[in-house]
Amino acid sequence: MLLKNLLYIGNKLSGKGANVTTIETLGTLLAGEGYTVFYASEKKNPLLRLADMIFSVLRYRKQVDFVLIDTYSTSGFWFAFLVSQLCRQLSIEYIPILHGGNLPVRLKNNPKLSAMVFGNAYRNVAPSNYLYSEFKTYGFTNILFIPNVLELKKYPYKERTTLAPKLLWLRAFDKIYNPKMAVAVLAEVKKTYPEATLHMVGPDRDGSMEICKAYVEENDCNVFFTGRLAKEEWIAIANQCDIFINTTHLDNTPVSVMEAMALGLPVVSTNVGGIPFLLKDKEEGFLVNDGDVQAMADKVKRLVENSDDARFIVRNARKKAESWDWNVVKLLWNDLLSENH
Repeated sequence: MLLKNLLYIGNKLSGKGANVTTIETLGTLLAGEGYTVFYASEKKNPLLRLADMIFSVLRYRKQVDFVLIDTYSTSGFWFAFLVSQLCRQLSIEYIPILHGGNLPVRLKNNPKLSAMVFGNAYRNVAPSNYLYSEFKTYGFTNILFIPNVLELKKYPYKERTTLAPKLLWLRAFDKIYNPKMAVAVLAEVKKTYPEATLHMVGPDRDGSMEICKAYVEENDCNVFFTGRLAKEEWIAIANQCDIFINTTHLDNTPVSVMEAMALGLPVVSTNVGGIPFLLKDKEEGFLVNDGDVQAMADKVKRLVENSDDARFIVRNARKKAESWDWNVVKLLWNDLLSENH
């Protein structure tokens, strides 16, 4: 197979304090397979980052076979829009990788702009069955399902014989991910289990961390704020926790939930966006309605009180996680990138 040259467009900002995103994980794995991968961009300022992305398309236009574009649904959509239209002008094949949980709203509200981006793509890659289904519904036939990837060797599976109310929350502190709900869930669980704890791992994006800290003080909860951690560091914390909670208002296929499933942490999550497509309720995790603190606390207590439920869930979740291993997913990427075009 003749390996291609790729330009990967995305937010490569882990060196600037942000969480690692797909450009760094998938890009590195593709490079490890022998693909030549150029990247844009590491610029923290959004305007400079956009300029760097556009400049990189111009710079590498004669060297690359495909441009991969991490595509989000809110402000990040405009980055993908501008880059994709430049690729069209330069006759470069581009592949949007669909991340935004709100992309179906974009398809509905901006059909012409969406058609310009997605209708003219070589392929659109959906890392969730949720977005795959939505794009099919809107008539896009150039859509492929390729799941987000995990290197399972980095996620040691731990099956817990009994569970304690030791909770883990992993995300950027942003109102869209509703971190305050995690503290509220702990406060509710604490009424039954005074020893309950919560580790909250992630950087502060919009001031939500300070709101959470104030709420912790009001409710006298045992919460540990770690800030952003390297993968090895937060996995060590995960090993000390027993239940993973995900409180987001909106999402597609959160890698943090996938990672929890791989590690053997039972997941209790809001049932928003693509999450019901990611894990089956009562089989691979528990789902509750958006913002329903009481229901999430009840599911946490159920896991603590019923080890058989927990074991059933984590075994099914781990089995699904094995389908996301790079040794499986890379075959799908190789098939796509080796197509004759």
